[in-house]
Amino acid sequence: MSDQLPIEELISGAAQSAGGWLGALPVAQVATGADGTIVRWNHVAQELLGYEPPQVVGRHIADLLHPGADRSLGRSLWETAATGRGVMGTVTAWHHDGHPLELEIWACPVSGRRQDASAVLVFAADAHAARRIRGASAVWDGLFVRSPVGIAILDTQLRFLQVNPALEAMNGLSEAAHVGRRLAELLPEVNAGEMEEAMRQVLATGEPVLDRRRTGRTPADPDHDRVWSCSYVRVEDPGGRAIGVIASLVDITEQQRAHTEAEAGRRRLALLSEASVRIGASLELERTAQELADLAVPHLADAVTVDVLDTLARGEETGVGLAGGVALRRLGKAPLTGSAVAHVLAPLGRTLSFPAAAPYTQALAARQPFLVARMDEAAIAPAARHSTKPAQLLAMGVHSFMMVPLVARDVVLGVASFYRARPAAPFGADDVTLAGELAARAAVSIDNARLYLREHETAVVLQRSMLPQHITPPPGIEVAHRYLPASDVNEVGGDWYDVIALGGGKAALAIGDVMGHGIAAAAVMGRLSASVRALARLDLAPDDLLHQLEAALDELIEPMLATFLYIVVDPATGHCHATRAGHPPPVAVAPDGTARLLDTPPGAPLGVGSIPFTTTEFTLAPGSVLVLFTDGLVEARGCDIDDRLAELTHLLSQPFPSLSGLCDSLLTHLVPASADDDIALLATRLGPIG
Repeated sequence: MSDQLPIEELISGAAQSAGGWLGALPVAQVATGADGTIVRWNHVAQELLGYEPPQVVGRHIADLLHPGADRSLGRSLWETAATGRGVMGTVTAWHHDGHPLELEIWACPVSGRRQDASAVLVFAADAHAARRIRGASAVWDGLFVRSPVGIAILDTQLRFLQVNPALEAMNGLSEAAHVGRRLAELLPEVNAGEMEEAMRQVLATGEPVLDRRRTGRTPADPDHDRVWSCSYVRVEDPGGRAIGVIASLVDITEQQRAHTEAEAGRRRLALLSEASVRIGASLELERTAQELADLAVPHLADAVTVDVLDTLARGEETGVGLAGGVALRRLGKAPLTGSAVAHVLAPLGRTLSFPAAAPYTQALAARQPFLVARMDEAAIAPAARHSTKPAQLLAMGVHSFMMVPLVARDVVLGVASFYRARPAAPFGADDVTLAGELAARAAVSIDNARLYLREHETAVVLQRSMLPQHITPPPGIEVAHRYLPASDVNEVGGDWYDVIALGGGKAALAIGDVMGHGIAAAAVMGRLSASVRALARLDLAPDDLLHQLEAALDELIEPMLATFLYIVVDPATGHCHATRAGHPPPVAVAPDGTARLLDTPPGAPLGVGSIPFTTTEFTLAPGSVLVLFTDGLVEARGCDIDDRLAELTHLLSQPFPSLSGLCDSLLTHLVPASADDDIALLATRLGPIG
């Protein structure tokens, strides 16, 4: 084969004739002379068939066929050398290990330097691998053309090489418009910078990037933002070098919108759930209004104000109507500090007056939300006639505004105003609905606070009016008394006390506590106190008097219970008769300062029925002090009642300048700043005074 072409030239020409299969799968290269004798055997051929070059060079190529194969292959190869035609086919070769191997071959003649000499270059590959590659190629071609997923091939400079029809439709540009250009050049209204950075990462590391979001607008839909899920995979040559990127895109705009709406719905439900816990727990107007404002910022708005009818804030009735305008008291505002927008708005406690034509008044009269989705000069013109605030807010970036009236039980109570500043989106229908839900909850709580305040004040007035205004004890008895209503956050109860002069210079000491709170408890207290005064003057025995009181409770439509302590005192002798109906025992303080709880049977509260009352007799030395009190004085959360009674007796054993000083000392040491219950306290000194 001295006259044959150099093998490098043979391979170069044959590679062109092979149609590009080289590099796609391992291909053996075999060169023969014109007679079919093997003259070249490369490394891949050795790996494919197991023969080393010395074992095959010089042999006829037909010797490599399976013993049972058609020997016409050799003749075909020789004919190619003579006729100049190429040959393709599938043959079964004989592996060096002795097993058959199906091969696909491509044989082509290569002209020698002499015109009568030619050689044959044969390419061989595993037939199964070749079919697999051809099938994958067909699948790729079909996928690329018909897939609804946008697909692009880009080079290492991130320039488009090829795009499929789906991506053309997504981007609104032809393939020709893509080729040779980068994404940032082609689609400036998407976040191209982020996407190209992700592709550079893929080229550098070889790690795929999945589900990176591309957002923005394309010529396919220039008026709406869309969202695509993008994935990037590196393309490599057989040597593992990066030669480009394959990008796949799926339009997920609708799924993203549904997800966003679902998330917004969950946030709204969470906000409403929080509102049900936070708003209105205190039954205080100011606190409820501020809770609404605090809850809405920043979840719903950048600034919020809550204004309540001024008459309501003053504890009066809501008024006669809105025909002549409205006066509103600002009871809620958020944020209170650190916001330029909030700084423009009127402060807490300010009373704002609006004429009948003002938008505030109109929103209250209509009892419907008032929305200015996009604020501009024209939108604020109606309000600007009454105030300079809208123009100031507009200049500070407020671009969306809504007012929602506070209405409960068909009564207009006030209005909540919501402000949004850039860059937040304008208020929409969902925001108006959410604001309406929050306002409705706050309105009910505000109305509950209004009704509670009115009832609380009525109960306090009723209770105070029924307590003895002037106590005139008989000679020989000094009296001091205190009444402390429950704090504003707790309803008043039915605590009361009295000192009644009896015949023979005696006196009746009475103290009681109607269980329950509010007007009902105060009313029953008044009824019992009046009954005690009337029955005491009949000189009934203490236990008989208690039975009569119980009969009075039985006549009530709604069952009520009351504790009661009744002591008849003879100041001349110090002799006492005491009867208890579930009430705390009295404390006696001897002239030497020794204090002790008097051991009297506790009895059952009035209203239980069918339980006898027991009268206890005892005698006190002249100058002794009797202290009667209701349970509010000694009961405290987290404290044992016996410990509190021990503390009471300890305080009473200390020197005190006067009975009034004694009462003040007890209240100072035993009662917290915010009492949970009413407290009635009655102190009496028997015998000589001074």
